[in-house]
Amino acid sequence: MKPNIAFVTGGYSGEAVISYKSAATIEQHIDTEKYSVYKIDITKEGWFHVLKNGMKIQVDKNDFSLTVKGSKVLFDGVLIGIHGTPGEDGKLQGYLDLMGLPYTTCNAAVSALTFNKRYTVAVASFAGIKVARSVMMIRNKLNHAEEVAKQLKFPVFVKPNNGGSSIGMSRVNHPSEDLGAAIEKAFKEDDQILIEEFITGREFTIGVFQSNGEIITLPFTEIKTKKEFFDFEAKYTPGFTDEITPADVSEEIAEKVKAAAKKVYQVFNCNGVIRIDFIYNEEIAEPFLLEINTVPGQTEASIVPQQVRAMGWTLKQFYSALIDDALASKSKIAS
Repeated sequence: MKPNIAFVTGGYSGEAVISYKSAATIEQHIDTEKYSVYKIDITKEGWFHVLKNGMKIQVDKNDFSLTVKGSKVLFDGVLIGIHGTPGEDGKLQGYLDLMGLPYTTCNAAVSALTFNKRYTVAVASFAGIKVARSVMMIRNKLNHAEEVAKQLKFPVFVKPNNGGSSIGMSRVNHPSEDLGAAIEKAFKEDDQILIEEFITGREFTIGVFQSNGEIITLPFTEIKTKKEFFDFEAKYTPGFTDEITPADVSEEIAEKVKAAAKKVYQVFNCNGVIRIDFIYNEEIAEPFLLEINTVPGQTEASIVPQQVRAMGWTLKQFYSALIDDALASKSKIAS
C-alpha cells in the first residue's frame, strides 16, 4: 500500500505567493505511483484539501486527517512547501511533532532558529563560521539610526530579521543616505530588523540535503545580478539575474564552499533540503555565511531545481529522496 503524503502549501505571510509557485513545480514531479499525495492549503482562513470537483475538505486538526467520501485519511508523512510562517519558522513542525508525523524539513527548534537571521549568525559565529558584523533593532526598543551607523561600516543591508525572499530588504551605501527609510521599510515586514555590513566578494548559493545518512551538497550557483543586490524582483523576475550553475570556480574555492555548507548543515542539525547563501571574500579566501533557508524555493525560476538537474538527478528522484528520508526517520524512532 502506498504511503499517504500530505503536501502542504500556502502560509500566513506575503511569501505564500511563492509557496503556490513552488507547489506548481513540486506537483508536476512528485511520484504519484509511489505515494498517495494530498495537497493541503494552509491559510489563515483554514486548512483545506480541494477535490477535483472543487469541493473543499477541511483538515481535522485534532489528528491532521481528512475525511474523503466518508473515509478517514491519515498521513504517513508531510512534504512541507510553505515559505514563511508557519511552515518555515517551526510552528507547523511543532504541531506535526505533537501529531507524531515525520516531515521533510528541519525540526521545530532548528526552523525557528534559522528563521531568525540574528540568531543564525550568532550560532554560526560561535561555531567558527565566518559571518558579517550586524546590529539588530526591535520595534519600540529602537536605537537611533545614527547610533547604528556608528557601529557598522557602510554599505549595509537592512532587512527583516524573520522572513525570506528578500522582501523588505534594502542596501544603504552611506550613513547620510536613506537609512531611516530602509529601516521603516523593513519594519513593515517584521518587528525585528537586521542591519548588516556588506561583504565584498562573489555571491554563491548552495543546496544541501541528506539521503541515506549522507549529507549531499548540490552543484552550487553563482549569483550575478543586474540590480544593486539580489532582491525579490531579481530573484523572481527573469532577466534581472544571471544564475550560473554550476559556478565557474577553481577547485580550491569549490571545496571551501562545499566544506562550509556541510559544516553549517551539521552545526545546525539540519534535515531535508536547505539552501545556504554565502559571500566568498577573495581577499581572505573564505566564504561568509549570509543566511540559511530551510524551505528553499522550488519554482521554475528557483535555484535548487537548477542544482538538482546539474547533479544529474530528476526532480522526481529528488522529492522521492526527501520523502523517503523523512519516512525512514519515523521508522528509526519507532524501532
